Amino acid sequence: MSVMAQPGYSADKQQLLARLGRARGQVEGIARMVGEDRYCIDVVTQISAVQAALDKIALGLLDTHVRRCLSGGGGSASEDEVAELMGAVGRLLGR
Repeated sequence: MSVMAQPGYSADKQQLLARLGRARGQVEGIARMVGEDRYCIDVVTQISAVQAALDKIALGLLDTHVRRCLSGGGGSASEDEVAELMGAVGRLLGR
C-alpha cells in the first residue's frame, strides 16, 4: 500500500466532512426511531437511505482516488477509462 503525503480528497475535505455529518445525523435519527418504537418498514427505509448516502460518499472518494492519486500520480489511465471504471463501479453498487 502506497502512502501519499496528502490524501487526494484534501481539497474537498470540508464537503466530505459535511456529507459524513449528514449521514451521522441520519443514523442518529434511525436510533431515535427505534427508541420511539416506529414501524419496522419505516426504520428499514431510513437504513436504506443511509446505505445509499454512504455508498455515494464512498463512490466520491473512490472517484477522487482514481482521478487524483492513480491517474494524476503517474498512471496512464485516460479520462474516458476513469469514467468507464467509475460507471462500472456505480452500476455494481446500484447507484
